[in-house]
Amino acid sequence: MDCIFCKIVNGEIPSAKVYEDDTVVAFNDLSPQAPVHVLIIPKEHIASCDEVNEENCAVVGHIFAVAAKIAKEKGLSNGYRIVNNCGDEGGQTVKHLHFHLMGGRQFTWPAG
Repeated sequence: MDCIFCKIVNGEIPSAKVYEDDTVVAFNDLSPQAPVHVLIIPKEHIASCDEVNEENCAVVGHIFAVAAKIAKEKGLSNGYRIVNNCGDEGGQTVKHLHFHLMGGRQFTWPAG
């Protein structure tokens, strides 16, 4: 498989990890859109939210628990944003389920 995130999980590509456990890896985004911009990914390859099912859905809850822990560690007490892009029209560029944890600045809606 030629998945960049799977290669990060397997240690084939270095990353600036901020968290790791048996289920997920979190690392700093290479093109940050905020002072804090961390990607949180499952170690298991799940292509997108479209592939979340009864057998693997617990990982999504775990990702949100990890996001809250990282946000606290990074001092994001005034709030933060968690983003998931699903599919081409949703802006997903890496076909491995991932969530962007961003904070440290004021966000606007729907973009920015």
